[in-house]
Amino acid sequence: MKAVLVEPQQRLVLAETPDPAPGPGQAVVEVEAIGVGYVDLMYLRNGATSVPGVEIAGRTKQGQRVLALVLSGGYAEQAVADTDQLYPVPEGLDPFDAVALGVNAMVAEGAVQRTAVARGERVLVRGASGGIGVLATQIAHARGAEVTAVTSSAEYGERLRTLGAAKIVDRTRERPGETYDVVIDTVAGPQVREHLELLRPNGRYVLCGGTAGIPEPEAFAPLMSNFHTSPTLFAFSLTSVSPEERRKSWDRVLALVADGQLSAVRDRTFPLGEAAAALQYVEHGKSFGKVVLLNE
Repeated sequence: MKAVLVEPQQRLVLAETPDPAPGPGQAVVEVEAIGVGYVDLMYLRNGATSVPGVEIAGRTKQGQRVLALVLSGGYAEQAVADTDQLYPVPEGLDPFDAVALGVNAMVAEGAVQRTAVARGERVLVRGASGGIGVLATQIAHARGAEVTAVTSSAEYGERLRTLGAAKIVDRTRERPGETYDVVIDTVAGPQVREHLELLRPNGRYVLCGGTAGIPEPEAFAPLMSNFHTSPTLFAFSLTSVSPEERRKSWDRVLALVADGQLSAVRDRTFPLGEAAAALQYVEHGKSFGKVVLLNE
């Protein structure tokens, strides 16, 4: 099969490699689509030497249509996944859309669940045009919240309105001017502090991404200075969630899709051999929704 290998200086090349051999409790997936995200950039920056890629969509050898989560190895024509990390993909949902939802949808749904977003509440989504943000915007809207989406352009803002955002903040020109019951933050970085200050009494803040880096300790000072308002801070990662809970989350995502309340948001596709270009595109932060590699 063909797979993307990591050479010295983190150079990515498409090469012929042996077909993968599954172990006990594993299955081989014939890969059709591969999600590309910030997690892949982090994987490479941490000195990875094996095939990147953590989410794929395709078919098992038995013909089952699945989304599969893998520790690595997804940038390939075939990949091995643990059977408890296979999630059904219904007919009518193509592989592109399956990975465009995928991990990002489960993170977004989990963040909304953890913060117990309720009808009529105000929700602020940071990084709303990214892979997680476009889905969190839709899921919070589906729960009856008034969503304010923070993005980087008027064009993206208009697209987010079609996904359920009631208000738009163009971060290149303005700051959020209201207070919120919930902040869903996929960005982190140095501006966590000013966004924590926007919480209403009993407000909830969830960090579920870190594209702008790790906040300094003083960023969390508002938790104590506003102690009297009982703020709550969550840090949410899908890696802490059991396979059973992930499956329930995926089921809830598919139910929202079936009801027309959630849709995959496509940005660009790249062929497998252009994985390096796809990652560079994601790193520049210009994507709206999901970037996907396709096996053609």
